[in-house]
Amino acid sequence: MASKINALLVEDDNGLCRQLGWALPEVEFAVAGNREDAISEFRRLRPAVVVLDLGLPPDKDGVSEGMSTLEAILALAPETKIIICSGSDSREAAVRAIALGAYDFCRKPIDPEALRLIIERAARLYELEAENRRLLKMTPRSPADGIIGSSPQMARLLRTIEKVAPTDVAVLLLGESGTGKELLAQALHRLSGRSNRPFVAINCAAIPETLLESELFGYEKGAFTGAVKQTIGKIEKAHEGTFFLDEIGDLPLAMQVKLLRFLQDHMVERIGGRRAIQVDVRIICATNQDLDHMIGTGRFREDLYYRLNEVRLVVPPLRERDGDAMLIAHYLLKKFNAEIGRNVKGFASDALAAMADHAWRGNVRELENRVKRAVVMAEGASITAADLELAPADLPYGTLDLREARARAERDVIQMAMAQSGGNLTRAAKLLGISRPTLYGLLETLERG
Repeated sequence: MASKINALLVEDDNGLCRQLGWALPEVEFAVAGNREDAISEFRRLRPAVVVLDLGLPPDKDGVSEGMSTLEAILALAPETKIIICSGSDSREAAVRAIALGAYDFCRKPIDPEALRLIIERAARLYELEAENRRLLKMTPRSPADGIIGSSPQMARLLRTIEKVAPTDVAVLLLGESGTGKELLAQALHRLSGRSNRPFVAINCAAIPETLLESELFGYEKGAFTGAVKQTIGKIEKAHEGTFFLDEIGDLPLAMQVKLLRFLQDHMVERIGGRRAIQVDVRIICATNQDLDHMIGTGRFREDLYYRLNEVRLVVPPLRERDGDAMLIAHYLLKKFNAEIGRNVKGFASDALAAMADHAWRGNVRELENRVKRAVVMAEGASITAADLELAPADLPYGTLDLREARARAERDVIQMAMAQSGGNLTRAAKLLGISRPTLYGLLETLERG
């Protein structure tokens, strides 16, 4: 690698420390020989990577000092990548250390080349996670609060929303279930001149047909059995604000006619009422259905379609939003940790690989459900693919080796950054949160691999 990696080596064997310093010129080691010195050096340097021997004095033949050091460093900085060094007789302890939050382990006697690869991958993953955290901090500045994403697909959509929002044109949001169409509708409202007026939503598929008219238009007292008082309809409640009709494709034909009439004259008449009421609303609709096909089969009125489709926005599915699944997953992990009272550290590399490969048929809603369940059920320090209920069979590779999974995940993110930057190394390095020489070294490694 073109630039050195700063790491803390916690090892009381001075000969081994010198050997590793000579064999790994790519790594700038700070050295500590016991738990107290290790914690002091870590507080001073805050390195991304720590190489930790479990057998530290005064318990050189045991693992208590090493385990205590591991827990202390992770308590200070959970994002630190700690590589455990252990002999074959302490393999069980190394596995326990991984469960506590260690990144990986290297068996003694140490193979310097194997350790170099683990350190390089740990440093790269640390940098990528730091970039994710930086992007998450930027999300409040998004024009669409609650829409997490850095993919070019979502960036284009949000730019369009910024242009359309200040107008009063009717907007039709098309996209699969769970893609966040209602959040985008709310963003259109917040960015409009109607933002201080009501945003009223109705799900056309969730209300029985017999009740839909009274929900939309309201009714007068005595209009029908059970109408014991005057009730304002949802359209009227949205006066001077925004009215959002979700699942518009499920609107019955009879109600399509009445909605079209409202869109033509902006007047509502409550059931049992005798006067028309002028209502000023901005209309936004959404559906996951193919309205063109429904028009062809006579299930949706063409004239209503053109009234609603003044601006058509297609919301991309999560599987087409490059890198957004992992970004959203980290945001959700932080959110559910706070809500549920857990302290899950992050995602294991097999979970990252599984999320990158998964088809996400349920889109962001499916991701949210899987992450929430995983935060509740996870037994280790990090969420695994099994915690997300993403089976190994979902992965198209022939092996589940964690090191290979990390390498695949790193390669995918680097390729994504290169694509987003149009091949510009400086911009790609900035996206990844690493230096240009570091990126150049990673690309050379990819080419050799």
